[in-house]
Amino acid sequence: MTPEQDPLYRHCQLCPRECGVDRIAGDRGTCGETSICRVASSGPHFGEEPCFSGTRGSGTLFFSGCSCGCLFCQNHQISSGDVGEQWRFEELVSHARVLIGQGVHNLNFVTPSHFLPHIRALRRRLREDGVDIPFLYNSSGYERVDRIREIAPYIDLFLPDLKFADPALARTCMGDERYPEIAFAALEEMVRAKGFLQPWDPTGEIPAENGVLVRHLVLPGHVDNTLAVLERLHQRFGGELPLSVMSQYRPTPHCHNAGSLARTLTSAEYERVCERVVELGFEHVFIQPESGDEGFFPDFSQDQPFPGNKRAEK
Repeated sequence: MTPEQDPLYRHCQLCPRECGVDRIAGDRGTCGETSICRVASSGPHFGEEPCFSGTRGSGTLFFSGCSCGCLFCQNHQISSGDVGEQWRFEELVSHARVLIGQGVHNLNFVTPSHFLPHIRALRRRLREDGVDIPFLYNSSGYERVDRIREIAPYIDLFLPDLKFADPALARTCMGDERYPEIAFAALEEMVRAKGFLQPWDPTGEIPAENGVLVRHLVLPGHVDNTLAVLERLHQRFGGELPLSVMSQYRPTPHCHNAGSLARTLTSAEYERVCERVVELGFEHVFIQPESGDEGFFPDFSQDQPFPGNKRAEK
């Protein structure tokens, strides 16, 4: 049986939307994808946090489609647009081998939750062939706990977003006020399974091999949401939880059309967030010194969607 025929795609409940469509039959649910994986971009990526990009890049596979569906998605071209190529499983394996041959430090699956059977099958295939490269699960944080529990044995590194602590903001931005509870529960399972990121080397000279790092994108006009996220993370996991606190927000066409979140973050807003990071005592934090930098905004119509984006270490 190929991954495209996996029963999990038959009445799909891979994500918290649980829309139940038959993706094997070609139906598309909330994520917008059938059981044939679709990939928008593949290549060594040097714009992740240094602990993942290292010196040779993170072997990134950007899956098309998304079940989270944020209004402000910085990857909107592939999450809700029509960018991407369908790859049968053997093509996915072939492209993964190309990345490995380029010397990348890990295989980085971006927005992977709606293609879990493919990731599991790829891990098995590569391990059978003696390939031991770390697998990085790079997600919106909008994940079912039981699915994280199922995929954790096949994953070495988890890189989830923690977008919202405010249910009302979550409902406005992605249509599900349950996001905070869902994402925090998923994060707890990730940490239970893998612990915090190891090793912690912010220079990237020694790339991370296992564990969890949490990302949070600060939204303009909603610093209170960010402060609540930070406080809840600290309360639950303490100051040793590795974080990446991002200032890179830029409004998308969807934001302009909706008349919401239609500006970039101000320096004062981000400075307040950084002050709170220090006050709470987080010890392992990446920050971005510039907000709204175009270098952080990908264009997946180009061969190289990221013109260059480095994160700084605090």
